[in-house]
Amino acid sequence: MKIDHALEAHLSRIAQDWVGTVLILGAFLFPLLSLMDFLVTPANFKAFLIYRFIISFLLMALYFVNKLKTSKNFQYLIIIIATTLSAATIELMVLKYGGHVSTYYAGMNLVVICALGFVPINLFLSSIILLIIYGIYFIPIATAGSITDPVFISNNAFMVATFVIALAWRHQNQKLIINEFALREELDKKKRRIEEHSVHLEDLVTERTKELSLSEQRYRALFDNANDGISVIDRNGIIVNVNQRFCELHGFDRNTLVGTNFKLIEAEDSNSETANKTAELINGKAMLYDAEHYRKDGSRILLEVSSKAIDIGGELYIQSFHRDITEKKRLQEQLFQSQKMESLGALAGGIAHDFNNILTAILGHAELLSEYSNLDDKDKQRVRVIENSARKAGHMISKILGFARKGAIEIMPLNLNDVIRDTAELLERMLTKKNVRLRIETSGNIPVIDGNSTQIEQVIMNLVVNAIDAMPDGGAIEIRTLLSDLRECPTLVHPLLSPGRYVFLTISDTGKGIPDDIKSKIFDPFFTTKGPGKGTGLGLSMVYGIVKEHKGVINLKSAINRGTTFEIYLPSSDKLISKSAKPDLQAIAGRESILVIDDEKDILTFVKDVLEAQKYKVIATDNPVYAQEIFKNIANEIDLIITDVVMPLINGRELIKYFKKIKPSLKVIAISGYDSNPSDDDDKYINAFLMKPFEGTFMLSAVRKALDSRNADTKTFSDP
Repeated sequence: MKIDHALEAHLSRIAQDWVGTVLILGAFLFPLLSLMDFLVTPANFKAFLIYRFIISFLLMALYFVNKLKTSKNFQYLIIIIATTLSAATIELMVLKYGGHVSTYYAGMNLVVICALGFVPINLFLSSIILLIIYGIYFIPIATAGSITDPVFISNNAFMVATFVIALAWRHQNQKLIINEFALREELDKKKRRIEEHSVHLEDLVTERTKELSLSEQRYRALFDNANDGISVIDRNGIIVNVNQRFCELHGFDRNTLVGTNFKLIEAEDSNSETANKTAELINGKAMLYDAEHYRKDGSRILLEVSSKAIDIGGELYIQSFHRDITEKKRLQEQLFQSQKMESLGALAGGIAHDFNNILTAILGHAELLSEYSNLDDKDKQRVRVIENSARKAGHMISKILGFARKGAIEIMPLNLNDVIRDTAELLERMLTKKNVRLRIETSGNIPVIDGNSTQIEQVIMNLVVNAIDAMPDGGAIEIRTLLSDLRECPTLVHPLLSPGRYVFLTISDTGKGIPDDIKSKIFDPFFTTKGPGKGTGLGLSMVYGIVKEHKGVINLKSAINRGTTFEIYLPSSDKLISKSAKPDLQAIAGRESILVIDDEKDILTFVKDVLEAQKYKVIATDNPVYAQEIFKNIANEIDLIITDVVMPLINGRELIKYFKKIKPSLKVIAISGYDSNPSDDDDKYINAFLMKPFEGTFMLSAVRKALDSRNADTKTFSDP
């Protein structure tokens, strides 16, 4: 039978492995036991050692022969030869030392244990091996006829008992090997049957899965590729499923929408109708209606919704189709324009620091030339031109940052007439190019207002640019200011005005006017009558916001083909406009030690020269890491730190913290060309903050004030 062949092959493999093990074991034990010879029979030690090495060599030779072939009979032959040779070697030692009373007979027991205990041989062959071993031991002793001691009988009895036990052990172990093999074969058969069934089931599952997948793909393709957004909600209003178009319309991904209550994306003004619509749909009525939903960005989208209740697996659901009926392209274009303005603001902020560094170096060194060089009047005039140009450039950067809302907004007393004149200079080239005449009529007795000049310029520029656009063939613009006393009945002018004195600003044009039907919308964000790419719809909304921030109001008067007038009321201020005076150089001189850090070497040189000219002891470096090392060594000698805020390697604010940990009483002045962040908690250690570009005398005043101050409250200064 097939299993008999398999069993025979299995026994052959086991026999080969264990015969090899027994041979190696015998080849090792024979020489090792020579130690016993040395102790028991020193006279025979050398002879026995030769016997042992010869049998060890023969066993090793048989070990290599055993590896040549895997066959049960071949392995049985080798074990018979090995046991015969081993028994013969032991018998030689028995005869040479003691004969029938020799204790070396125990070696025969070891041979039996190794042969029958390890090698899987049958009962017949085991019996033959036992007879061979016993014959090799008994026959030579019996033939010699010299048995005189009864100890031989006990030795034989012990040997026979060992042989019987080994034979029984071999018989039982052989049965266990055969039974184990049969059990393993049976398990393998069952495993193969299970694997065959498993493969069959996998094929069935794969086939069914493929069919289900195709069905799901057809459904999903129809669902996801629909031109309209599709939603499925349960009777409680929870979204169960949506298609890709629905996600695109609302700006959310599918995982966010599924499991969410549908009311969350409905505009508030339509939530009151949701319960009635749901009840009607559940009762079987199909509905077609308009709805306004929220998008992820907070905007609203107008949709035409077609809904009907459907039964899925015994549960009632509401399926709705949503079609976008808003002017999507227009909104996208306006959003794009808004993003471009945001990018422009980010760019303006990014270049402000470097540009103001350059202006600081120009203005500073020009001041050094003017104050400390022996120049004639003509050269001094040239230097003053450089200074004035640098100041104008600094003001331009401040205006750009203010327009982009990247700089700190400072409210201070100002004269509106001055702002109008400065703005007119900026608009002069544009007005000439567009064939537009500008007339400015300002009242000399208007009071000052509390405001930000950059923002007020922004209001004037936006209104003038709108006026230019309303006059494509040219025309005239008039800007007027006068005092308006509204301490009695200001609500007759505007319902939001409170009693008081106001500066009244009007900007009029001779353009085509504004239609009545859109007058109520002109201040709305993103509203514009210009074509795609020609307007963001943010200009007038920005004007409205700035006027409101200045606690004023704005009115519109316009008629078709008769022009437009914007009227702005700004509350007056009781404050006085501060006049900057050049400080006394002796009053701002000193003898204290100052450490200056700025990565711009030109600015570093300017600051160092100005301070040293007033007798201050100055240590200057453009490396903030080296500045740390300097301060660590001479902190007690340093009275004031002047450091740039934005530097490579170490930020200026981090540098200030480091200095303050070493010397808490240290005075600090920070300088920067961009955004002082006066509300930042990190600036609590700063005594003064100078915005670039600044003049040397202004810096000297700040230095003196900082050194003379008793606390570390931050003061923010800007060069007048």
